Amino acid sequence: NKVLYAIIGEDVPNSLEQRLAARPAHLNRLQELQNQGKLVLAGPFPAIDSDTPGTSGFTGSLIVADFANLDEAKNWADADPYLAAGVYAGVSVNPFKKVFPS
Repeated sequence: NKVLYAIIGEDVPNSLEQRLAARPAHLNRLQELQNQGKLVLAGPFPAIDSDTPGTSGFTGSLIVADFANLDEAKNWADADPYLAAGVYAGVSVNPFKKVFPS
């Protein structure tokens, strides 16, 4: 088993407009990770109990991916277009041990 990394971005309030503007660049980077076989899962946290929250928007995002080490994961997270666009108030990066599904 290898160590994975969980990247959690927390949105600023009312981030939807900035999110939509930066989303293509954000998704391109995730697509690159997927193409490299490094992406385990990724997606946003809807602000309401719906997968289509509309104008309620999102409160953040979760990315679980395979990086060589914590520094590489942090460097990747620090370059996220959502950070540059002011979508994320902050990002945390933690080593993650996948247990299930086995």
